[in-house]
Amino acid sequence: MTQQASLHPMLNVAIKAARAAGAIINRASMDLEVLKINTKSPNDFVTEVDQAAEKIIIETLLQAYPDHGILAEETGREYGAKHSEYVWIIDPLDGTTNFIHGLPMYCVSIALTHRGVVQQAVVYDPTRNDLFYATKGRGAFMNDRRLRVSKRTRLSDALIGTGFPFRRGDNFKRYMKMFEAVMVECAGLRRPGAAALDLCYVAAGYYDAFFETGLQPWDVAAGSLIITEAGGLIGNFTGESDFLHQREVVAGSPKIYGQLVNILAPFSRVIAVDAEASGNTPASADDGAAAAVAALAAAAPKKRSSVRIRKSDSQA
Repeated sequence: MTQQASLHPMLNVAIKAARAAGAIINRASMDLEVLKINTKSPNDFVTEVDQAAEKIIIETLLQAYPDHGILAEETGREYGAKHSEYVWIIDPLDGTTNFIHGLPMYCVSIALTHRGVVQQAVVYDPTRNDLFYATKGRGAFMNDRRLRVSKRTRLSDALIGTGFPFRRGDNFKRYMKMFEAVMVECAGLRRPGAAALDLCYVAAGYYDAFFETGLQPWDVAAGSLIITEAGGLIGNFTGESDFLHQREVVAGSPKIYGQLVNILAPFSRVIAVDAEASGNTPASADDGAAAAVAALAAAAPKKRSSVRIRKSDSQA
């Protein structure tokens, strides 16, 4: 008997939606020459495939749950109920740049939140037909295999995933300092280019940890639940649970997570905003853009166990 038979009904709908989107993506990957590509901002691309995949996901979810809200990468809050306690958070194609170059590292990411807490999560890799999924309190799985984070305890033995800053305005110098600080302490760093899939690789134990800045809720919502259900930890660079609002994330097996937080804490936006408020240092361009949200996050209770998304972030 497989785990599939006992899945939560809402998770089953999300899996149906993810597979439908994956079928669209796989068909398009066979003829990339005719693909229409638009640029949202420098190095930030959207294709007709992103849009078609998002459309089928939203249609599938709202057909089953017409009273639920939607927060999607391409259409924001345009569809679904605006004030529902249930909100689906959707990235129809995470890793678009990989996709348009024919590099098979991309995925579909769908999460369901209830009152801001992630309850259901699906990340689907259509190139390998790998389905990562989790229901809060019921464990995390890849296909029918239970996932557990790695058992490594020393950062010097750890393989760490990351993502490079690529948008105009990203603080590249700040990232290079982080990169160096982590690289000299671990066994290796990898950057495949699809954050939702990277987070699942932490849950599966392929990576021992992952860190990145500049991510949006739809990049990390599903992966965050899959990691915690696999026994891992996820937070911001100071180890708090408010990472979705600060656009910085670190995740890993418990021992490696703690060691990585110690390295990354000086690079946290919380630290930067606190220092700016006290007049000790000027804020960099990307730190300043997140000042209002980060200031709220800095004042939040220091919790590590829950994954929350506030309604105010739905316009991100």
